[in-house]
Amino acid sequence: MFDSATSLRASKRMETARRIMRAANELTLAHGLDGWTMDDLAEASDVSRRTLFNYFPAKLDAVLGPLPTLEGEAIETFLAQGPTGELLEDCRVLAHRILDEEQYDRSQLELHRAVIVTNPRLLLEVHGRFEQVTASLVGHILQREGESFGADRAVILVRLMVALFDCSLGSLVPGAEAPAAPDRPLTELFDAALDTARELFA
Repeated sequence: MFDSATSLRASKRMETARRIMRAANELTLAHGLDGWTMDDLAEASDVSRRTLFNYFPAKLDAVLGPLPTLEGEAIETFLAQGPTGELLEDCRVLAHRILDEEQYDRSQLELHRAVIVTNPRLLLEVHGRFEQVTASLVGHILQREGESFGADRAVILVRLMVALFDCSLGSLVPGAEAPAAPDRPLTELFDAALDTARELFA
């Protein structure tokens, strides 16, 4: 019963966070990043100002959401050469963990991309966040494989995984150049992109 209650609270918290993020994106698309206040966001997302700041301390956090994180058992297993013992396949498992937690919604993704591409300040922030995530993942790979693996190779691997992730996201957005079964889960689209890349480089 305790686990069920904990799961329900986590689900409600995630639902609230997504509602706030959607409202932040809608306000930014309509008025620009500087055209609304946190009070406006609290009203638009139907939460109190106090609740809003418990979720997101600033505008950029509300618009872009939290950085993807890999902690606990998932990263411990990866660092211990698991779960399969093959680096690329274990990177696939980590990617699944991120995608499963985010549970991307197609309409939210379309809105999010529209907001970012029309705001240079957000583009810069996204680039900075990408560099943070890249540095973290490169560190994990080198810790797992050893320094002899090479930082340059680790960077290439991370950037390849990010590119495949972006291709998968693109398949969900209407008007993509090569949509790939948009009704399929994002994890399946990512797997298809990774398998295609492996075939191309084989």
